Amino acid sequence: MTEQIKPDERLYSLDALRGFDMLFIMGFSGLVVSVCALFPCGASAWLADQMSHVGWNGLHHHDTIFPLFIFIAGISFPFSLAKQRGRGDDTVSIYLRILKRMAMLVLLGAVYNGLFQLKLSDLRLAGVLPRIGLAWGIAAMLFVAFSTRTRAVIAVVILLGYWALSALVVAPDAPAGADSLSQAGCFAGYVDRCLLPGKLYSGTFDPEGLLSTLPAVVTAMLGNFTGEFIRLPEERISGTRKCSVMFAVGAVMALAALGWNEVLPVNKKLWSSSFVVAVGAYSLLMFALFYYIVDVCGYRRWTLFFRVIGLNSITVYMAQRIIDFRKIADFFFGGLADICPEDVGVVVLKTGYVAVCWLFLWFLYKKNTFLKV
Repeated sequence: MTEQIKPDERLYSLDALRGFDMLFIMGFSGLVVSVCALFPCGASAWLADQMSHVGWNGLHHHDTIFPLFIFIAGISFPFSLAKQRGRGDDTVSIYLRILKRMAMLVLLGAVYNGLFQLKLSDLRLAGVLPRIGLAWGIAAMLFVAFSTRTRAVIAVVILLGYWALSALVVAPDAPAGADSLSQAGCFAGYVDRCLLPGKLYSGTFDPEGLLSTLPAVVTAMLGNFTGEFIRLPEERISGTRKCSVMFAVGAVMALAALGWNEVLPVNKKLWSSSFVVAVGAYSLLMFALFYYIVDVCGYRRWTLFFRVIGLNSITVYMAQRIIDFRKIADFFFGGLADICPEDVGVVVLKTGYVAVCWLFLWFLYKKNTFLKV
């Protein structure tokens, strides 16, 4: 028996997809690598290679985790806005709520990066959480302020403008002969060296810097467009038809990214415009798959494992920084790991790590405790 999901009803698929995405951050990528090491090809296997970021140009699965999270946050906002409008919130209060969430994510990012160590000169202000806050927040404000058509034009202008800036402008302090799309020569790195106080991720460059946040805003906007589309009433377009459209658009975006990559390399650290299209295609296709199975067909029971993670995604991200889950896993699984062959023992400990993290989140889930930012 399947059931149709009303447009304003909570998307179980979104929580499940968010959980699937965060699972890799929660130690699953390391587990995959350790399992690959049990086989002859070992760490050089294609699958193991996908569990790490590319050095500069190119795309691995691990490079899709962060943008998928931003995309998912973008999908959520049209539903959140509809609820706020439904209870009578005015535009000013909606903007203030967006700004508050942005500020909270930036603050949590500072805490994650060591704010309480009180070494402000060494504090990295850029990071994953600040980028989520800024990208989601700017996209959300644009969503409130402008029509779909106007936002589409803004997104295109950002991508084309960032492409031109990235390709044509070399950092003024770059070594002689440096390419504008290299780490040493990119203008994005120069902006951060000039404007970002504290520490940059790699000394002179930060992959979550200021300028590259602009195309990340478009990643969130793509999520906004998707959420807006999903909210269309069933009388106008069925859930199955929505999935067909999303699969088709995702395929076109993937082809566009392949073509664009020939002139502008897909690059996560620069968050290049071609990267936005490539990970936008992946994100849309993944969401379409989850949406079809979970919300259109109504197969929800299997999603519990992922929803436990997805409903407390920020919690587990912060908790791994604060709580020594590795030591807890060693306490419970270390004995078993010791009696196994070394490579199998590594798999046992990494499985234990994922299990301990998940059980922590399951306890919060059962207590109906969620960190909402």
